[in-house]
Amino acid sequence: MNPMDMFKNMGQLQEKMLEAQTRMRSITATGSAGGDMVTISMNGEFQIQQVTISPEAVDVEDLSLLQDLVRAAHNDAVAGVKEGLREGFSDMAGGLPLSPDLFGGGA
Repeated sequence: MNPMDMFKNMGQLQEKMLEAQTRMRSITATGSAGGDMVTISMNGEFQIQQVTISPEAVDVEDLSLLQDLVRAAHNDAVAGVKEGLREGFSDMAGGLPLSPDLFGGGA
């Protein structure tokens, strides 16, 4: 293989990686639980951007319910981000199917 071809391919790879990072930052997903009593929005880097908890979800006598709702909303948001990543990156992969494990599998 010609060494110059390797450098050309490395440049294309770097370009694709930068494009992938930009796409990751642009993806957002919101997960919810309990009929939207708890919602969590996160970006494509799996960083939580916003958490909303309705007053009806807060019962000091039953905090385990609120904890379960937060966990479920988080998992729902993660699943949405993963789906967005799979859709965005399948374009870059030329339409090839991507493994569900590529972004950590299901929520």
